[in-house]
Amino acid sequence: MKRKNIITILWISFLVSMFFFFAFTEEKNLENFGLTILISLMYAFVLGGGNGALNTFLNKRFPWSEDMSKRAVISIISVIIVNIILVYFCNYINFVIIQKAATTGEYFSGEYNFANWFTINIALLISAFLHAKSFMQELKKTSRKEVVEQKLIAKSANAQFESLKNQLDPHFLFNSLNVLSSLIDENPHQAQKFTASMSKIYRYVLEQKDKELVTVEDEIEFAKTYCDLLKTRFEDSVDFIFDVTKEDYRKYVVPLSLQLLLENCIKHNFATSSKPLVIRIFSKDDILCIENNLQVREQIKESSGIGLANIVQRYSLLTKRNVFIEKSEDYFKVKLPMLINKPNIVNEKQDDDLKAYKKAQKRMKEIKDFYINLISYCIVIPFLVFINFFTKSSFHWFWFPVFGWGIGVASHAFQVFGVGESWQEKKIREIMNNQKNNNDGKI
Repeated sequence: MKRKNIITILWISFLVSMFFFFAFTEEKNLENFGLTILISLMYAFVLGGGNGALNTFLNKRFPWSEDMSKRAVISIISVIIVNIILVYFCNYINFVIIQKAATTGEYFSGEYNFANWFTINIALLISAFLHAKSFMQELKKTSRKEVVEQKLIAKSANAQFESLKNQLDPHFLFNSLNVLSSLIDENPHQAQKFTASMSKIYRYVLEQKDKELVTVEDEIEFAKTYCDLLKTRFEDSVDFIFDVTKEDYRKYVVPLSLQLLLENCIKHNFATSSKPLVIRIFSKDDILCIENNLQVREQIKESSGIGLANIVQRYSLLTKRNVFIEKSEDYFKVKLPMLINKPNIVNEKQDDDLKAYKKAQKRMKEIKDFYINLISYCIVIPFLVFINFFTKSSFHWFWFPVFGWGIGVASHAFQVFGVGESWQEKKIREIMNNQKNNNDGKI
């Protein structure tokens, strides 16, 4: 037990013993005061320590964060059983051993049932406070942990995306300068045209590199301009075929993806007038395909794989749809998914976080209201019982609120932890998963 908890129990014991000593003790002497303190300490340490140990055990074995409904049911059952045992033990020590007001037979004969019942309610009140506090602490800890994890994931994804985009500038510039260097010696006039076109292309690169997605139309127009530059250098050795339907022009792809794939085609294949390299760009079923006949060139050094890996990773950060690669003895094909709608990743993430937060907030309010109801029951009912017996009324009217309000508390608990919205959502997800599995099995 922590030092802070021990100090709290000592203060509670002292205050309770003072109250009982001055309110209910007839002979107010030092001996009775010490006896009252001793009895209060026993009750405080046994009940407080026992409930604290039970709460710690349940937190380790059945954490709130794993299954809230299961933990709540186990908590209610175990708390009732443990507190009944602890109360009967404390009252036995108090009435039979310390005060010697009754024998063991008299104690278990039923004469002290009311004292036991009254003490059990007090014990349940203490336990309700402990479990409510534990739940709130666990909820705060879990919420804090989830917020930190989401921030780390968002920062990591953002840094990764920025890193991938920053690879495009040097990669494109390096390859373009290689082409320009070759043209300067072969055809200076074409080199001048190439330089002008390259500046136009590079302007597009600078404009689009900070975007997550661009339209297929913009990407195709840029690719055609880039292909004209390649055609300038390779002439009849390379042929480009564009067969993208107009309906697909308004869809979206990752920017500069075509340029990177066209570079790969030129880099990894040889092209001659007798054996031209044919590169075909076409669309089919929301897929943008880049296909070339396979004429593998011998590589002097191993490829870094920046182009294709860059595209695959950027798509993985933006959508669940995958980039597919097909390779045979005759052709090499890359399939890029075309997105119908341009996703606003930040807003979607914020909307999901807001919905999750509101749902968690609503759930927390439901559980908080239940604990308030339970604590109120544990406080008010013993008070009503005390009034009923203090007024020496022969009619035990306190049983009406005991059972009436008790049924309400039980119903409230069943609603929050049994058949509430969380249970319904859980069952809906289970049914949907079963139906999905059955459908997959039929296919």
